[in-house]
Order: sequence, then C-alpha cells, then structure tokens
Amino acid sequence: MAYEKLQQYVDESSRIVFFGGAGVSTESGIPDFRSVDGLYHQKYDYPPEEILSHSFYVSKPAEFFRFYRDKLLVPDVKPNAAHLKLAEWEKQGKLIGIVTQNIDGLHQAAGSKLVYELHGSVHRNYCQKCRKFFPPEYIRDSQDPVPMCPCGGRIKPDVVLYEEGLDNDVVSGAIDAISHADLLIVAGTSLTVYPAAGLIRYFRGKHIVLINRDATPMDRECDLVIHDKVGQVLSSLH
Repeated sequence: MAYEKLQQYVDESSRIVFFGGAGVSTESGIPDFRSVDGLYHQKYDYPPEEILSHSFYVSKPAEFFRFYRDKLLVPDVKPNAAHLKLAEWEKQGKLIGIVTQNIDGLHQAAGSKLVYELHGSVHRNYCQKCRKFFPPEYIRDSQDPVPMCPCGGRIKPDVVLYEEGLDNDVVSGAIDAISHADLLIVAGTSLTVYPAAGLIRYFRGKHIVLINRDATPMDRECDLVIHDKVGQVLSSLH
C-alpha cells in the first residue's frame, strides 16, 4: 500500500527533489556511519568522528589518511537501483535535483547531472599550495603516508570535514531546488547531521516522503514513511 501511495505521488509530480544520506549507498557496499555495522561502531585508535575533523587532519595527517584510504576510498563500487532510478527520472524531466550528504560520486556515475554534494566528493582532491587537482587513485596509490603534490604541498580531499563549513554555492543551489520541488523524497538519512538536515525546512511543495531503514525525528512530519531499503523501494517504481 505504501509503495502504491509513493507511485501516486511520483505520477502526480513534475518537480521531484531527492535528499539522500549514507543509506542510499549501503546497497552498493559502502558502510554507513551510525548503524550497528557502520563506521562509528568499528575499532580505531580514535573515534571516526574525531578522525574526520579538520583539527585531526591538521595535527595527525598520517592517521587521517590511513583511515581515509581504508574506509572512504572505495573505487570499485557501482551505482545501485536507487541511483539508477533517480538518473532515469532526471532524464525524463521529472527530477530537478539531488541533494546528497554522500561523498562517493555514485549519483554522477549513474548519469545524474543535477547533484548538490553538501559534503564534497572523494573524486576531487587538491593541493593546498598550488591548487592542482588529483583523482582519488593518486591518494590511494601514493607511497607516502600523507599524499604530496610534486610542488611540495599537501593534497587534501575536497570533502567537508567536521569543524568545516559547507560550500555556500552548493547550499544555495540545494535550497533553491528544495524550495521549488512539489515532491521531496528524503531517504537513507538519520536526519541528525546539521546543517544539512535543516535544509528540508525550505520545502514548500505538496508531499514529503521519508524512506529509511530506521525511524527518524522527521517521521511524524512526513506524508508517507517507508522503513525499507532505498534501492528496493525506488526500483519498484516506474
């Protein structure tokens, strides 16, 4: 019944926006952060939240990159059914934007163009000295504990670490898309990471749908809540 209601919402909509979190990519084999088997429950010398902070990156770069290479660089993953369905809707002109908290680039790999990456991307890495960009393979294959540019500068992933602010242009684009949507699908996110989760309040359209494995603080405020895997839900739609 819930799937049929979602299909009805999709059929009636011409300006869909998708707001996604880590749960969108778990079906591609990328671990999320807060579930029982997620990154926050694995054992390291430091908590992942501390490792992925700006101050830790500055003070302990070798330890940062050990974790980064081990857990966040996943070059062999492929888009799943959720990514592919969203790319299909974009080609049909029904979807006007994807706002993602993920840094894996899987939406673009599936063919989506209208993607607002709130937390950056592992596919962009730049020298902090000369600003030259490098692909993720450069960091993965570097023999140095801390990847360095030929100019001597340190290479930093273009991802938003804890203690860092979001990119203003990306946030503005995301807000614009959300505020013009007639259907907002929120999926695969616990809605506990701010300021990203706060962007949902800019929605002025007809329906908000939440697809997530676990309950969230937003469940009561949505028109439809489906506790299931995102790819499984979206792949059932046309």
